[in-house]
Amino acid sequence: MKNEIYGEIYKILGQDFLLESPKDKALAHFALPCFVLAKSLKKNPTLIANDLALKFTQNAYFESVESVKGYVNFKLSKGYLNERATRALMGPQNFAKPNVKKESFLLEFVSANPTGPLHIGHARGAIFGDSLTRLARHLGHRFDTEYYINDAGKQIKLLGLSVLLAVKQGCLNESVKLPDELYKGAYISDLANLAFKELPHEFFKDDLKIDEIALWAKDKMLVLIKQILQKARVKIDSFVSERSFYAKFDETLKALKDRGGVYESEGKIWLASSQKGDEKDRVIVNERGERSYLAADIVYHADKLSRGYDRCINIWGADHHGYIARVKAAAEFLGFDKDKLEVILAQMVSLLQEGKPYKMSKRAGNFILMEEILNEIGTDALRFIFLSKKCDTHLEFDIESLKKQDSSNPIFYINYAHARIYQVFARANKDFEAVINADLSSLNEDGANLLFEALNLGAVLQNAFEERALQKIADYLKNLAALFHKFYAENKVVGSANEDSLLKLFAVVALSIKTGFEIMGIEAKQRMG
Repeated sequence: MKNEIYGEIYKILGQDFLLESPKDKALAHFALPCFVLAKSLKKNPTLIANDLALKFTQNAYFESVESVKGYVNFKLSKGYLNERATRALMGPQNFAKPNVKKESFLLEFVSANPTGPLHIGHARGAIFGDSLTRLARHLGHRFDTEYYINDAGKQIKLLGLSVLLAVKQGCLNESVKLPDELYKGAYISDLANLAFKELPHEFFKDDLKIDEIALWAKDKMLVLIKQILQKARVKIDSFVSERSFYAKFDETLKALKDRGGVYESEGKIWLASSQKGDEKDRVIVNERGERSYLAADIVYHADKLSRGYDRCINIWGADHHGYIARVKAAAEFLGFDKDKLEVILAQMVSLLQEGKPYKMSKRAGNFILMEEILNEIGTDALRFIFLSKKCDTHLEFDIESLKKQDSSNPIFYINYAHARIYQVFARANKDFEAVINADLSSLNEDGANLLFEALNLGAVLQNAFEERALQKIADYLKNLAALFHKFYAENKVVGSANEDSLLKLFAVVALSIKTGFEIMGIEAKQRMG
């Protein structure tokens, strides 16, 4: 809707401009600030606003167009809002899909090391990435998703050693020395018991089979990771292995050498990343000939950037902030546009229970399991709270607040609005189709403003995607639910003279809530249990 109104104004103005949506809809649905036009038009903002307002006096899109202190305020006509409402209800599959330039994206997210269960920090990036995918596809973009499996290097070998020693200690009753860096927790004991059943027992006689044990354990952990992601309604198109890129390392290293991106010193091979804005150069091959994590990531990112996507997006934990410059430096050395690589950082999550820090998982050893919180509050609540604040800001919440069945729980409050609409239709003994052609000209100002908010979802979604600010969807739905509950309390619906008009208004509100929730990966309830 906003794009359509923008286009209508552009026909008259003939140049790009800023179109705002004021919080107080009693003033305007849209406002055009003329201050930014003063330089190009060489006129006073107030005069620009006065002249522009006069050119819309006969436009059917608008009920009123006023010049106010350098702004042009636009209020949409009920006829236009009615036409948009009818269009939405007749084609709900196309609702809130603004006409935007379509692009192609590759999103890599979660990518947790398959050395342990997913924890609550992984959950934030997983849910954000999945909802970003849903949003992008809703807007018509090509959006492919990928999980990068770190199945090589020290951490995988350590997983194998952890399982081996757990077998020796727990299954073979041997006395073993347990290094401090071993992975700990009940899940290692579970893996050890399963390994003892499934693997040949000669694997546990010495350390020669650690690699085989590690790969076996990695595969078992991946199964568990996929199960938890599925429980959280997180879908990933493909899982790619770090090992699968090994064959491309020599070719990538040669390309870096040819472009002056690496050099040898102290028996090591260094990435000259300081030439591209990194704080220092980075080792990619050590003096023993072992490749660093960065070496593997350079090969993987070169592969991603060569696939022809308009943009590659990574969602990383906040502790990877310093990693961005070195990966982009490598990409630039290899001849790629570093700006095509976008990194979103998922900040830390702090959980409380009745105001106190949530206890760490005994099963995991030293962190809070994603599965535990899913079981505690449910998928819908977890997804909503993780999408209620910008991904790159710290998040703290008390899980008890998400169990409450009242207006203090935002997901309950929004769902109650959606379910209430279905209850009203049931009392009226009608369905959405029965009111599609109702005339909305009888709506009062509050009704027209509620309808505008419900129809404005497309603009919210477009802005949320462009700014990677999915919390704007949560904020929008909370505001829409509040407006609906207030309007419902102040207006009789069933049995009123304009019953069909109000039901049509409510149907659009329900469609907007359902669409927003679908993008958030949440089920919109038709009745509250």
